[in-house]
Amino acid sequence: RQQFLAGAARTEDAHARVGSRDPLRLRIKLPSGDWMGPGKADLMQGIAETGSISAAGKRLGMSYKRAWSLVEVLNEMFAEPVVAASRGGAAHGGATLTASGKRVLDQYRQAQAKAAEAAGSEVATIVDMSIRK
Repeated sequence: RQQFLAGAARTEDAHARVGSRDPLRLRIKLPSGDWMGPGKADLMQGIAETGSISAAGKRLGMSYKRAWSLVEVLNEMFAEPVVAASRGGAAHGGATLTASGKRVLDQYRQAQAKAAEAAGSEVATIVDMSIRK
C-alpha cells in the first residue's frame, strides 16, 4: 500500500513505465466519442522513447498492424496529428511525437498523476480489501 501511495504521487514513477499495471486507470472521453486512455498514452510514450511505431508496439505486446492502426486513430482524434511517421523500414522509417502529441501526452500524464494522488488512499484501501488473507 505504501509503495502505491508513494509512486502514485510522482508521474515518472507511477506512469512513465510503459505497460504499467496501476490499479487506477484514467480514460478521457472526447467530444467525438473517442477515448484517450492508458494504452494509447503508453503507445505514444513508446514512440517518443524508441522513435519507432513498431518498437513501441512490441514493447506493449501488440502487432505492427495494431500499433499503426492506433496511431491512425490517434491522429484522427485530435485537431492536429500527434504522431509524425515515415514508412521505409529500418534504414529510413521512423516516428516521433509532434508538438501537439507531446502536449497531449504530457497533459494526460499530469491528469493521471493528479487522479492517482487525489484517490490514492481510497484506491489503496480497495486494493488491500481485495486481498484474501
